[in-house]
Amino acid sequence: MAKILIVDDEVNVRRLYGEELRQEGYETVAAATIAEALEAVETENPDLIVLDIKLEDESGIDCLIEIVERRKDLPVVINSAYSVYKDNFQTWAADAYIVKSMDLMPLKTKIKELLGKRHPRGV
Repeated sequence: MAKILIVDDEVNVRRLYGEELRQEGYETVAAATIAEALEAVETENPDLIVLDIKLEDESGIDCLIEIVERRKDLPVVINSAYSVYKDNFQTWAADAYIVKSMDLMPLKTKIKELLGKRHPRGV
């Protein structure tokens, strides 16, 4: 079973994504801050990260850069309500950029696609 780290400062988003992704057969862990996310990367060994850009007073882009420096092989999906950051070259380090919406299907589809590349026989 693939493990997904959900990094978002909104508790309800973490809960919703966690529940939805567990129903898809994934194990989930959550983090609200950059420090929690980086600790989870080390201790939980996730297979993929879903990362928000706005993390309270922190930047998800800073978190992305730290993750890429530590684990280049770890797929990261930026999931943000702000589509304007797609044009920020620093976000290009992510494997995908999905704009948040009420429909989680694009996010789930991208996760399945990225994990399928790592786990060809399924999750």
